[in-house]
Amino acid sequence: MADTNLMSIPGQVDPVPVARDITPRADGRIDLLGLPRERIRDLFAEAGLDEKQAKLRAKQVFHWLYHRGVTDFDAMTDIAKTMRPWLAERFVIGRPDVVEAQHSTDGTRKWLLKTDDGHEFEMVFIPDADRGTLCVSSQVGCTLNCRFCHTGTMRLVRNLTPGEIVGQVMLARDALGEWPKGAMDDLGEESESAYTSDGRLLTNIVMMGMGEPLYNFDNVRDALRIVMDGDGLALSKRRITLSTSGVVPMMARCGEEIGVNLAVSLHAVTKDVRDEIVPINKKYGIEELLQACADYPGASNARRITFEYVMLKDKNDSDEDARELVRLLRQYDLPAKVNLIPFNPWGGAPYECSTPERIKWFSNIVFEGGISAPVRTPRGRDIDAACGQLKTTAEKKSRAQRDREAAEKAQTVEA
Repeated sequence: MADTNLMSIPGQVDPVPVARDITPRADGRIDLLGLPRERIRDLFAEAGLDEKQAKLRAKQVFHWLYHRGVTDFDAMTDIAKTMRPWLAERFVIGRPDVVEAQHSTDGTRKWLLKTDDGHEFEMVFIPDADRGTLCVSSQVGCTLNCRFCHTGTMRLVRNLTPGEIVGQVMLARDALGEWPKGAMDDLGEESESAYTSDGRLLTNIVMMGMGEPLYNFDNVRDALRIVMDGDGLALSKRRITLSTSGVVPMMARCGEEIGVNLAVSLHAVTKDVRDEIVPINKKYGIEELLQACADYPGASNARRITFEYVMLKDKNDSDEDARELVRLLRQYDLPAKVNLIPFNPWGGAPYECSTPERIKWFSNIVFEGGISAPVRTPRGRDIDAACGQLKTTAEKKSRAQRDREAAEKAQTVEA
């Protein structure tokens, strides 16, 4: 039975996170995915192993889990055969269940995923010539109610656990075939360099999926620490970006405790307009937000803060808006880059996208002000995978309906 307790909280109020790091399973086993070595060791000790054995097995399992992507204890060749059934009876190395997988005509891939307690969320992979970016969700639903964003029309159901966040990265690596192959009998022979992003399809992670990452801070931090751990997924913090709509009190902690790149959903330069389209502005205003950006640990010209700015026709796209954007970023002496995002439509949306000519002119004004302002190319629009389009509408479909749609799409491709 799914946990249907909903957290219906308006966007300008801080939600109280769900205090758990593992989602209970119907079979009673404990999912180890997303847990640090120390937590795995403690769980092994609680299950009956002595301290020395618990520490050794935790090290071995952690390495197989994150360096090899193994989900079956029987595949862990350096663990005694008699120990593997003992582990399998009590523990599991899971993945989010895939409800539906979609491919866009531009190569973008979107997965509808389900947690062990029956809640659905989405992740998106965007391939480019020189990189592959995974857009990771941090919550089921969202509480911020940004008016241009389809996810904002959902209620917040709950925070994702570290395992459900890391599980998205693991699932993407599964799908892309990016785990090392071969035996691993001697853990000491393998180096961290073997697991860097060089030569991989999945090179970058952005916490820009469903939800506000800083309203699930502890779980996002713990998940990203595993992703960045040299004995974990070993992805450099310079290849990870966390996007926030402006939860000011948590921004300094993000820089200090996680240390990844920061992206800020700005989207407007006046109080009235930002109050309308990003309601958290009523709690943390533009000036307070920009000061927090100026104070962000590690920000520099080499690690600029990205400001996301969705282009809405006749709402935030005037020449005056562009000039005010430049003035604000210069006032706070911010090492900044502005991503101009053409609005991605969805059914019932209250806005229209600015014209290509207007977006180009807006970009030119910002560039002339000395600030980089590239226009983001929309990706995955045909499968509702583009920025602001994520919403788990597929939960309303029957399995038969999804199968019919997949068959129809295959016939179209063949034709």
